[in-house]
Amino acid sequence: MPSTRRSIRSTQIEARRLRRRPVLVLSTLTTAFVIAASATAMAPAPQAASSETSTPAIALASFTQKLPESLTDGVATSAPESKIQSTLQRAQDAAAASTDVTADITASKLNVGTTDITVPTDGLSKAVDDLETVSSLPLLLDTRDATAELETEITAVTEKTSALRGRLDAAIAKEKERLAEEKRKAEAAAKAAAEKKAAEEAAAAEAEASESRSSSSSSSRSSSSSNSVPTSGKARSGTSAAAAQSTARGMLGNYGWGDDQFSCLVSLWDKESSWNYRAHNSSSGAYGIPQALPGSKMSSAGSDWETNPATQIAWGLGYIDGRYGSPCGAWNHSKNNGWY
Repeated sequence: MPSTRRSIRSTQIEARRLRRRPVLVLSTLTTAFVIAASATAMAPAPQAASSETSTPAIALASFTQKLPESLTDGVATSAPESKIQSTLQRAQDAAAASTDVTADITASKLNVGTTDITVPTDGLSKAVDDLETVSSLPLLLDTRDATAELETEITAVTEKTSALRGRLDAAIAKEKERLAEEKRKAEAAAKAAAEKKAAEEAAAAEAEASESRSSSSSSSRSSSSSNSVPTSGKARSGTSAAAAQSTARGMLGNYGWGDDQFSCLVSLWDKESSWNYRAHNSSSGAYGIPQALPGSKMSSAGSDWETNPATQIAWGLGYIDGRYGSPCGAWNHSKNNGWY
């Protein structure tokens, strides 16, 4: 689109030049004729041949009269042709740029802080016409003033165009920031919804597993009586993964956490140790269900930290509460960073 507008502008300028050319050529020829006629009128008439000589005298016409100073003053003071042409080209570029910025603002549909988005170019067009007129008669007309006037108009148009371009660039940057913020919020909402869904699914799975366990034979319930869910403290629990999870679930109330947090805790410690109280990472030294590093940290919760899942769970919940505020907070950190 910008190149098309520049081509139209160039065509218009060339058309004006072609329309003037016959008049300018005629004016130039007329001027030359007037100068020649004046010079002929001022040339001295040939003297009559002496009647006393037998050989006729041949008078040679000569032109020695200088042109009037009023006709040559402009020759030495006119602007160079190269400067005239470069100024005209700059004027054409300024006009094209002014058209481009208005079109770009309109197409963007952005608020640039002003309703005046056009650049007046009437003065520029008139200055172009004036310079082209006087530059066609360099012997008679001084082109310096016309060139200077056109340069002034170019500066005015360029400044207005630059100001509008700056407003547009600022509006574009602001729009990009707005779109990025909207995208960030949408991604955060989608992530929260996914985490909520995962927590609900984990809670449903746990409820189903609990129901399955409650339907076991009375002998099985009797043999697992040592795995009953403690309500608080660090009472000894069963050592299976299911028993350890039941112990942890019973301790959540001490922190005011519900089943939604329990599902996050299950996912977290499934990843860390599969709820194995003897899980040991040989490369890092992490130990136990919460994978304390080093495992001896859990001694603050009880001297039986190496063998009692309840002691490990009590320490792990305290660690999660102090650092992340909740099991879901710890789980989110683990998913994003690979550790908690």
